[in-house]
Amino acid sequence: MRKSLLLVAVLGTFAAPAAVLAADAAAEEATSPHTFSYNIGLYSQYIFRGLTQTGREPALQGGVDYSHSSGFYLGSWGSNVSWVKDGGYKQDSSLEVDVYGGYKNTIGDTGITYDIGALQYFYPGSKESGLGAAGLTDPNTTEIYGALGWNWITVKNSYVVSKGAFGVEDGRGSNYVEANVLYPFADTGYSLIAHVGYQYFDGTSTAGATRIDNDKVYTYTDWKLGAVKTWANGVNVGGYYTGTDAGDDGWKNAGTNNRNLGRDAFTFFVQKTF
Repeated sequence: MRKSLLLVAVLGTFAAPAAVLAADAAAEEATSPHTFSYNIGLYSQYIFRGLTQTGREPALQGGVDYSHSSGFYLGSWGSNVSWVKDGGYKQDSSLEVDVYGGYKNTIGDTGITYDIGALQYFYPGSKESGLGAAGLTDPNTTEIYGALGWNWITVKNSYVVSKGAFGVEDGRGSNYVEANVLYPFADTGYSLIAHVGYQYFDGTSTAGATRIDNDKVYTYTDWKLGAVKTWANGVNVGGYYTGTDAGDDGWKNAGTNNRNLGRDAFTFFVQKTF
């Protein structure tokens, strides 16, 4: 989450009482414990944990975040998606809406940050019939997470507490472990993006008259490597290359011409934070 600061200028040509009032207002705003920020971005496609969510098509994304100086935060974020409809989970679903909240702070003067919270993924739409018979379930998913960060490195674990995990039946107990790097190159505004993650799926799913082990079919590793240029006005432009070892048995989708959702891909993006 990025935080935007509102700068208040007081012109010396104002009358003294007005200047005092303006200065008081600026001081009050500068010390406010509340921060709101907004973001909007255009992506050549939406990649989540190495898998395309839009069938290699563009994505328009945006969100709003609130944070308190104590460390508590809330936010919501949305994007268009296609995998929910293409995969037969919901008839008319083309949107993902995430709602999250948590607490983030620093451990003493170590420079190590910690972040704990919960995140709900919503995919609005009407459910398809016969999901259970196909080994599928409602894609709406709830995760709790914990993260540690130091300088430009972050490690995080997200744990599924809902009954299903992104449409995978009996997925409670699944988890995603990841390491992320955002390494800035001095004062150039450029940063290196690097990521590796491991998505484990717990439980079993229906496959005809039998049950299959979700781990054997759906578990995979993903990676990302790229760069981003950031300007002082909150504009970010960048790109990254992603790949996975996701198996065809679990991750082929009709929306990508029956091709694997996790195949190697390049994504370009332009984003603005306010």
